[in-house]
Amino acid sequence: MAQVTVSIDGKAYRMACEEGQEGHLTELATRFDQYVGHLKSQFGEIGDLRLTVMAGIMVMDELSEVNRRLKKLEAEVGNLTDGRDAAMSDQMKSEEALAAALSEVTQQIHGIAAKLNGRSTPTAS
Repeated sequence: MAQVTVSIDGKAYRMACEEGQEGHLTELATRFDQYVGHLKSQFGEIGDLRLTVMAGIMVMDELSEVNRRLKKLEAEVGNLTDGRDAAMSDQMKSEEALAAALSEVTQQIHGIAAKLNGRSTPTAS
C-alpha cells in the first residue's frame, strides 16, 4: 500500500491507497478541500466536523445529480439502440424482399428469353 499525505482545511492527513493511485487520491482531497474552503468562506468558523459534513453532503448532492443524468443518458442510449435494431431489421426485410423480387424478375426474363430462343427460326444460308 502506498501512503499519501493530503491537506484538508489546512490539516494534514496521512492516507493509504493502492499503488499508482497517489495522484488520484491527492486530486480528490484537493477537490474536497475546495468544498470545505468554500463553505468556510460562506459560514466562517462553524467547526471542523460541521464543515466536513456539509462538504460531504454537497459532494453527495452532485453525485446524485450525476447519477440521475447518467440514468437518463443510459435510457436514451437504450432507446437509440432499440431504434437502430428495429431499423436494421426493417432494412434486412426490405433487402430480402428486393432480392426475392429480383430473383422472380430474373426467372421471368430467362423464361421470356427461352421462349424467344425456342420460337426463333433458323436463318437460311
